[in-house]
Amino acid sequence: MASSSRRAVITGIGVLTPIGLDVNSFWQSLISGKSGIKPIQGFDTSGLPVRFAGEIVGFEAKRYLDKDARRGLKVMARTIQLAVACAQVALDDSKIDKQKLDPTRFGVEFGAGLIASELEELAEAARLCTNCQPGRVDLEKWGEQGLPNIQPLWMLKYLPNMLACHVSIIHNAQGPNNTITESEVASVQAMGEAYRILVRDQADFFLVGGADSRINPLSMTRQCLFQTLSRRGDDPTKACRPFDRQRDGFVVGEGAGVLALEELEHAKRRGARIYAEVVGFGAAFDRDLSGAGLARAIRAALNDAGIGPEDVDHVNANGFSSVTCDVWEARALQEVFGNCKEPVPVTALKSYIGNLGAGSGTTELAGSLAALEHGLVPPTLNYEEPDPACPISVLSGSARPVQKSHVLKVSFTDVGQCAALVCRKM
Repeated sequence: MASSSRRAVITGIGVLTPIGLDVNSFWQSLISGKSGIKPIQGFDTSGLPVRFAGEIVGFEAKRYLDKDARRGLKVMARTIQLAVACAQVALDDSKIDKQKLDPTRFGVEFGAGLIASELEELAEAARLCTNCQPGRVDLEKWGEQGLPNIQPLWMLKYLPNMLACHVSIIHNAQGPNNTITESEVASVQAMGEAYRILVRDQADFFLVGGADSRINPLSMTRQCLFQTLSRRGDDPTKACRPFDRQRDGFVVGEGAGVLALEELEHAKRRGARIYAEVVGFGAAFDRDLSGAGLARAIRAALNDAGIGPEDVDHVNANGFSSVTCDVWEARALQEVFGNCKEPVPVTALKSYIGNLGAGSGTTELAGSLAALEHGLVPPTLNYEEPDPACPISVLSGSARPVQKSHVLKVSFTDVGQCAALVCRKM
């Protein structure tokens, strides 16, 4: 447990997901078993082998921003728009008066990933330098004709650090600012870093989270080529099946999760609503994808929180719905929790929304924060046939009452970066 007397609490929740655009609607969908995975509507998918995803329909960033902030939308890709809109949702939920915040102690930490360009922004430049030899780039033509056909500010729309940059500019956050680019583990890593900065007395208030959108032609093509995606197109709502024996791959999604993280006394002075306290964080690298590294990260987080495995109410799993990754995640959870007198329930919320990439961790964590608030843990969807290779207690079927005050969020990437975060209901 951190030696500092300073403590970090969560005072605001923002989520933008395929099943809800605020924490209340998100929670209602979770508790009613509503899936947000459906056929893609945003573009023509007829040429793709996978045509469904966890897509947000009807999102318009301008609805969340004031007139001055809207001016920047033209240089924001959809991922960045999700981030700035979700940050505003979290800030509104925290009910903080920004005028009373010291801007130099107002920090921003975001997880981000690769942001795919819109095809029309590169199409003409690509055509001009590849039309003579399909599949090959004429570098001379690229320099002479291709580059002049790319918008001067094109790159600013797609740099991963732009999520944190735009949020900081909009809200005059002049404190610690960082971007972590570690795919699915990024936003949990961002939470861990912000937590430690607050405890070290280098900030008082943070907007921290992640956002991602992979639902566009370029990104979906890449995912279909290089990732093992589910092919259950006959019923997309059944496609994401974490830890189920019949799982066949993960499901692409889009969304954002942003949390207001605040020093406890700072929150008390303004009478803030407190969802939970962040009490432990751990990280590791699972080089061999065996589960040993993930288990180290979990133990580090539990040690930091000053608790044992038996004190955890439930594990909010990464739950890729991957044939291989689910096995080593389950192995890690079994290693840590296998000797508990009572099985520790595991829930996997990607089954509702798909894989939100860098937005996954904090968005899924919001589900456990809502669970602590309402006293119920939402079950994993589509867990119908236990897999002997995943010997863990997956919560399925119906919600279970919250029985203990601590929850564990687990996150990792398919190449081995791992993180774990412990939160406590106050």
